Amino acid sequence: MSSPSSADVAINQTISVSTKLKAIYKDNILPAEKRYRYDFFYESPYLTDVEFDAKPQVMLVGQYSVGKTSFIKYMLGRDFPGARIGPEPTTDRFTCLINGPDERTIPGNALSVHPDLPFRGLERFGVSFLSRFEGSQLPSSVLRSLTLVDTPGILSGEKQRTNRGYDFTKVVSWFADRADLIILLFDAHKLDISDELKSTIDVLKGHEDKIRCILNKADQINRQQLMRVYGALLWSLGKTIDSPEVLRVYVGSFWDQPLKTMDNAELFEQEESDLMKDLAILPRQSAVRKINELVKRIRKVKTLAYIVGYLKSQMPTVMGKEKKQQKLINDMPNVFRIIMKKHNLAPGDFPDINTFSEKLKESKFSEFHTLKMDQIQLLEDCLTNHLPRLMEELPSERDTPETLRAKLGDESGRDVPLPTRMAKFGKAEASDAASNPFGAAEDADEYWALEESAERLKESFEALGPVGGFLSPQTAKEVLLKTGLGKEQLRSIWSLSDIDRDGYFDHHEYVVAMFLCDAVIQKGRPIPAELPMSVIPPSKRPMLKERNSNAF
Repeated sequence: MSSPSSADVAINQTISVSTKLKAIYKDNILPAEKRYRYDFFYESPYLTDVEFDAKPQVMLVGQYSVGKTSFIKYMLGRDFPGARIGPEPTTDRFTCLINGPDERTIPGNALSVHPDLPFRGLERFGVSFLSRFEGSQLPSSVLRSLTLVDTPGILSGEKQRTNRGYDFTKVVSWFADRADLIILLFDAHKLDISDELKSTIDVLKGHEDKIRCILNKADQINRQQLMRVYGALLWSLGKTIDSPEVLRVYVGSFWDQPLKTMDNAELFEQEESDLMKDLAILPRQSAVRKINELVKRIRKVKTLAYIVGYLKSQMPTVMGKEKKQQKLINDMPNVFRIIMKKHNLAPGDFPDINTFSEKLKESKFSEFHTLKMDQIQLLEDCLTNHLPRLMEELPSERDTPETLRAKLGDESGRDVPLPTRMAKFGKAEASDAASNPFGAAEDADEYWALEESAERLKESFEALGPVGGFLSPQTAKEVLLKTGLGKEQLRSIWSLSDIDRDGYFDHHEYVVAMFLCDAVIQKGRPIPAELPMSVIPPSKRPMLKERNSNAF
């Protein structure tokens, strides 16, 4: 029996962590949430199983016409159902892009009750929001690993007076709680932070570790202007985001068109590569993020339990309940200080005092539940026992190289297929390759001799568990070893098949490798010194042509 591949290990590990987190939440945390009305005070519904199983989410936020939808098209390498792009506010709804067998849009009401998608909590925002919420389903190797959330363009000036019909910032906050990465986009020509954008950034407080900024359309200004614009953006963000650390800002032009000026082409290429790698590793970090978010939630639940328990204990038994309640609400800053000192709690674990006070005015303290220390102990057990044990199953500095590779995979690999457009940065002829992330086929010969083999081997490739459309080095190695060929033969086959030299096999490279193995085993042919053009996948030929020309 062969050992499981690293891809299988990663998948099984994620499933195992999610299963254990569900059990921990239902047994230890959910009872306390219900007892102390966490869903009411934090406006956050109870977690469901599908939320633990959900793919990593990336949310894009920014003012209108900063390039959010164009960025998504660039990532996917194609258009998607419901996409609207223009200089005016064209995206007027929240759009979730999900993987599926066919192209279609799914209305928000249907999406919110879908049993396999984590959007049921959006029902609380009502029909007015759900009519401005939709799903865009399409087959995509990127969306097999991620879910992308495109938000409406944030308005500025007089446009802010337009009534959306729902609380925009609360919806953004809901998605931010569940997002693995939040991308704030800015236009190099529009750096002003409007009131609505500022209020949106304010609700992202507590998620600073997830936020990445993009200074888009930077190719439309020269180097000196770019330096000034970059400094101005950092200054504006420093005033808006209350964080001691500077946010990571990626600079470039994030769409499929060639750069307007090539002054900063090398910088933009490096920045784009860094951003795409940041996105690519999200599936690997999914388990860690889920644990991290649950830890945040536990701390909030524990603090809420102490607050509610204290307020209940201060209430008189018979007379003067309303008067005492009002006095406690007015004295809430002092109440927070007393609880913080008594139970040694961190200030960051407390809710916003103004929002919390408003919620208290809608409640009756006499109906609150008393503090149950056994429930507090269950929450403490999660923080000190259950979750640390789960963390041990994830990569750490104590791992040996072998166990680290088994847990995490090769760090140089890509879990999500990335757009690669060399022509955009002036490194190839800007013909068809400019609009195709995998380059253009040679005009003289688009024929591929292995087309039928590719169709036949598609099922066996998918059965090996590719992550983001790629087989890891370990998985590919195990497949080749099963052929029984010698080490030197396999080394030659690998060198010929791994055309883009990234150490991973996509579907076409896998087909080439199987063809070469079959030629040696079944037909007794020698391994060629180089691949015939008819065997090279058309999408790989420009890359090979460029490599050969550079060799001379």
